[in-house]
Amino acid sequence: MSTDKEWQQEQQRVDDVTTKLNRRISGLEAQVGSVRGDVVEMRKEFWEEVTMNFSEADDVGETSTSMRQQSQVLNEREHSHRMAAESLGRMRRLRQSPYFGRIDFAEDGEPAEAIYLGIASFLDEDEQTFLVYDWRAPISNLYYDSTPGPASYETPSGEISGDITLKRQYVIRDAKIRFMFDTGVTIGDELLQAVLSRSSDAQMKSIVATIQKEQNRIIRNDRTRMLIVQGAAGSGKTSAALQRVAYLLYKYRDQLKADQMVLFSPNPMFNSYVSTVLPELGEENMLQTTYQEYLERRLGREFAIEDPFVQIEYVLSKNEEPGYESRMGGIRYKSSEAFVSVINAYKTLLESEGMIFKPVRFQGKVVVSAEEMKTEFYSYDSSIRLANRLELLKEWMLKELSRFGKGEVDAEWVDRTIDVMDTEDYQRAYNRLRRKKKGKAETFDDFQQEREILARMVVSDRLKPLRKWIKAQRFVNITKLYGELFRSDALFRKLSGQEQLPAWWGEMSRQTLARLEQGEMAYEDTTPFLYLKEIMLGFRTNTNIRHVIIDEAQDYSPFQLVFFKRLFPRAKITALGDFNQAIYAHSSALQKSGPLANLYGPEQTELISLTRSYRSTCEIVDFTRGMVEGGEEIVPFNRSGEKPRVLEVRDTEALQRSIAADLQALQKEGYESIAVICKTADESAEVHQALGGMLETAPRLIKKTTLAFEKGVHIIPAYLAKGVEFDAVIIYNGSSASYSRESERKLFYTACTRAMHLLHIYSVGALSPFIAKLQPELYEQSAVEV
Repeated sequence: MSTDKEWQQEQQRVDDVTTKLNRRISGLEAQVGSVRGDVVEMRKEFWEEVTMNFSEADDVGETSTSMRQQSQVLNEREHSHRMAAESLGRMRRLRQSPYFGRIDFAEDGEPAEAIYLGIASFLDEDEQTFLVYDWRAPISNLYYDSTPGPASYETPSGEISGDITLKRQYVIRDAKIRFMFDTGVTIGDELLQAVLSRSSDAQMKSIVATIQKEQNRIIRNDRTRMLIVQGAAGSGKTSAALQRVAYLLYKYRDQLKADQMVLFSPNPMFNSYVSTVLPELGEENMLQTTYQEYLERRLGREFAIEDPFVQIEYVLSKNEEPGYESRMGGIRYKSSEAFVSVINAYKTLLESEGMIFKPVRFQGKVVVSAEEMKTEFYSYDSSIRLANRLELLKEWMLKELSRFGKGEVDAEWVDRTIDVMDTEDYQRAYNRLRRKKKGKAETFDDFQQEREILARMVVSDRLKPLRKWIKAQRFVNITKLYGELFRSDALFRKLSGQEQLPAWWGEMSRQTLARLEQGEMAYEDTTPFLYLKEIMLGFRTNTNIRHVIIDEAQDYSPFQLVFFKRLFPRAKITALGDFNQAIYAHSSALQKSGPLANLYGPEQTELISLTRSYRSTCEIVDFTRGMVEGGEEIVPFNRSGEKPRVLEVRDTEALQRSIAADLQALQKEGYESIAVICKTADESAEVHQALGGMLETAPRLIKKTTLAFEKGVHIIPAYLAKGVEFDAVIIYNGSSASYSRESERKLFYTACTRAMHLLHIYSVGALSPFIAKLQPELYEQSAVEV
């Protein structure tokens, strides 16, 4: 432990650094204000100073040169302002807490140097001495990975060896040291205890002061193409991934920008939850989206697309409906690598037979028939790729349309259209004539010439949508081609190589075709349909994206991961997930030897497992890990609290009254973020309405469209609670009637693991077997009489 004298010395250093920070901030504020004033004034005077004279060629040249010079000066000043403003932001963040760690490192043959770590670098006034090192700097790795004694770290010029003689941690708030202790391990439990004992926040916070050794491996891994992080609930997967983004932006700042990185998150609310982490570290936010948003952009104009939340609602609540088992079989199959192989084989087959086209029609006339298109398509050399043959077909069709248009010029409908043309249309025709005669014509020479120009214009305008339609290759009937896979059993047998069709195949095929005919698309069909479309028409790859972060990767199917690989051909992928939270009906891509690990092969893939859970108390982790296979490997962090409480009530009315009383008591005790977790959205809506009349402040109903996460009482479906945490969690009805099917085990586990400090599970009637089979000493059980 540090002495009082050391504490005083350390506080004096904090005071000195803070004083220098304040001086730097004052200087930057003046610089930012001055440069901002210059930029505003330059923008204001820009057009006034530039003489706009286009009457003579020489004047045009002078004007262009002047504008270019002024623009360059303005760009330089704006860049200077932006850099000063970014530096000012970093210094202001440092002022509140200049640093969080110190290591004294003696390089071989050199005296020890005190290295202080913070969220950004800060140089002394001599511009050479580091008062604070950025946590991402190479030397900072010693703090996260090494203990006192011999140590080394990698730099661009090679390995540096030496000895760590001291390792110290701080909690500094408002420039005052609140905690300070020396440690012989990577990050001391004292600091983690201080951080984890707080209430949950409405938004995720940076963890740079508490990064653990295994998390540091994730953050600084820049070798492998695919980094898979399999982590227990609350193990810090997402936090580590976001610090990883900040680290990569720092290390490759000359080559990598924030808009070249994209995060695929589980729902829109999660985007809000993590949106402050990177700005807190002085970095711009990367692109954030959901896979559903991508699908809507690509297919939303053609179909009413089911989202994954509607699909899971069906899975959870419609198990008694006819056709349920068939759809479950279809969901599993359409999400599999086997179906990828079928579609790849289908594309190969279509190169020689089976293409389906839409005829080009105009005002009831067939311009190009589907049969003519098919004949033309298969007349091309078979060695030409399918996508390239479709390009050739497109060019041929545009010529056919042009030829058709010439024949329509003398049609009666054209004269009728000309008769009702307004003055504006005549003016357009006249302007075309002027351009044709290079500005010499002032009037139409004769009626025939006038009629010819107007007729061509009318036909061209009317055929414009068709030209656009052809250029977009809408003539390829992808919907019918996809449907053919389910319409023809013989075709499917041929492509799959299976003589025996699955028992559920017939009903599943009928369901699929019925939806397509109604302009609808089930969630399990979206990726296969889009994949077929892309491999036929040419994949729309995104080569600008260099890093893809996939959160909740266990909820993606093997098929979706194959699609990601094609979509981002130049990107490295970081996939984060927990197989024990794979709640969707399809098979999960996140398996130790599964599709995700095989995507780029073993040489380009690294798997890091996080088994220590930091979110919940020991008691909650001990309770929840017994619910899932392999749960014994989950290690709770040493933070104690109450045992989970299991409360049995006689009926729904008693359940709701008990929960209302529980919520009021928890709020009085100071719990700021409380979730009542229900099984489905329908149940959540019913509970929200019921509890709203029993509480002083109405709880907040979380829907799939909710964009922001806030403190307070939330009513939320279990599948939307993924990735976020709450001070206290109340499971609305953990009975056997609600959670008993094996397919619901991981959903129940996910719901219970959202709790940081307190977990209460209510049950109407018999308990869920996922609780009943646990050791009784892991929880407190009681009956509630209301």
